[in-house]
Amino acid sequence: MGNFVKIECVNCSRTIDVEMGTSLLEVAKSVNLNGKYPPLAAFVNHKLKELNYRIYAPAKVEFFDISHLAGFRVYQRSMIFIMQAVVSKLYPSQRFHARHAIGDSIYCEVEGKEEFSMEECQVLQEAASAIVAADIPITREKLPTEEVVAEFSKRGFDDKVDLLQTRQRLYSTICRLGEEVGYFFGALAPSTAYINRFEVQPYFKGFYISIPSRTSPDTIAPAPNLKKMFSIFDGYSEWVEIMGVATVGKLNRRIEQGDTSEMIQIAEALHEKRLSRIADTIAAANRERGLRLVLISGPSSSGKTTTSKRLGVQLRVLGLHPVLISTDDYFVNREDTPRDENGDYDFEALEAIDLARLNEDLGRLMAGESVEIPRFDFISGTRKWHDNPLQLDDRSILIMEGIHSLNPHLTPSIPNSAKFRIYASCFTSVAMDNTSRIHTTDNRLLRRMIRDNATRGTSAADTIARWPSVRRGEERNIFPYQEEADVMFNSSLFYEIAVLKPYAEPLLRAIPNTRPEYATAQGLLKFLDNFLPIVTEEIPPTSVLREFVGGSAFKY
Repeated sequence: MGNFVKIECVNCSRTIDVEMGTSLLEVAKSVNLNGKYPPLAAFVNHKLKELNYRIYAPAKVEFFDISHLAGFRVYQRSMIFIMQAVVSKLYPSQRFHARHAIGDSIYCEVEGKEEFSMEECQVLQEAASAIVAADIPITREKLPTEEVVAEFSKRGFDDKVDLLQTRQRLYSTICRLGEEVGYFFGALAPSTAYINRFEVQPYFKGFYISIPSRTSPDTIAPAPNLKKMFSIFDGYSEWVEIMGVATVGKLNRRIEQGDTSEMIQIAEALHEKRLSRIADTIAAANRERGLRLVLISGPSSSGKTTTSKRLGVQLRVLGLHPVLISTDDYFVNREDTPRDENGDYDFEALEAIDLARLNEDLGRLMAGESVEIPRFDFISGTRKWHDNPLQLDDRSILIMEGIHSLNPHLTPSIPNSAKFRIYASCFTSVAMDNTSRIHTTDNRLLRRMIRDNATRGTSAADTIARWPSVRRGEERNIFPYQEEADVMFNSSLFYEIAVLKPYAEPLLRAIPNTRPEYATAQGLLKFLDNFLPIVTEEIPPTSVLREFVGGSAFKY
């Protein structure tokens, strides 16, 4: 008779005895999970594990499906692996790239092809569907790194070779799907049969793979028509390719070669050039149509504040007088703040802003009047007042930043001809390799975690715990209006995660395994393990990174 261990299943509130070595997939079957969607992976003692994982000690297990963020990523990652296998068969001499995600769709390209027809996409879809129908196991194996590198070298996967050789680990994992091999950061589904809903549509030089939505798994939404955002992603992807740092492995190579200083200078110069061009556009609009108000929006930790201040410097160069204010200063008093569905204060809601007072002040400022501008005290939760009233002159440009800035309901009293809208975000342009993208939201989470710990004393665990609420607010209040922007500014720096790494790692390691946030922390630590670190001494004091790691020339 075998040895048994106790498993506490969170999903069904049961504790069961299973034989040592039982897989999570077998555990899921034994407890008869009645969820609408099949489990894709699980948290074991707050650590993310694939369903092939075998249990040898007592554990607390929580299964999750596509409706969970981690499950959605498993589905998305597995779909990319399936499409890699399809392209490998149909275009054996050409490389497959999973470029970036827009909404619930993944934009992909095949090197050497300038476009895909609807008929060609149908062939891709049918080939992928055949792989799904075959129910091919997806497995992961740990081998000596030199063996994994040899396998990838034989197949021409230079992007993966660079990454594994610069990670300098004795052992690495290799993923298998039939005859196809890959290297994927993060969990995969146990077999292709789990990835049974998707659509392939031509777009630009490649194609979109649309998968079920996390918030509505029964629906496959078509790829969103976000042309401005796509243009930003595509432009930066091409630029990092030219710079020779399109993947983490290539970035690590440059760091090993001592090219850090040059990389920092080039990345920061690109930011300055983009901001200079935006300032030129604003100055021209000021002359031609009386533009007076610049609105800057973006999600959490997108660098809105530093972008506002750097843009202000560029406008001063052109002889204009920028004046910066924040919509946060127009928060209603704490007791008047709306609450969300959980009864917590909803600071991301538009109703948390005193719209009447804001529009009255803006109207008076545009008319040349002197106005007392409020300052919100976040400690007391009450509105206070600046000592000096604000008054605009003929060359003044008012810059207002905040999450609602692109929402037309924020400033209805100001005519569109007097407004210029900027969407700032951290569109991460460097990929882990050709098939593993870096999530922009993870980049922003690292930024926020480091900044909030340094400036507010917030633990990494508390920042992670708050993050889902922040994301819900962004999806409700920011992302629907991003295409309203006149221009988009990418605040990401291709070298920045290498800089954030030494700041983030000790914060993440401090999270105990008793906290639910431990799983996210461990995932981020594994992610950061792929990067060689960069020290901060050569980062200029005006860099957006200084907003998060300290040492900025600007006051916040």
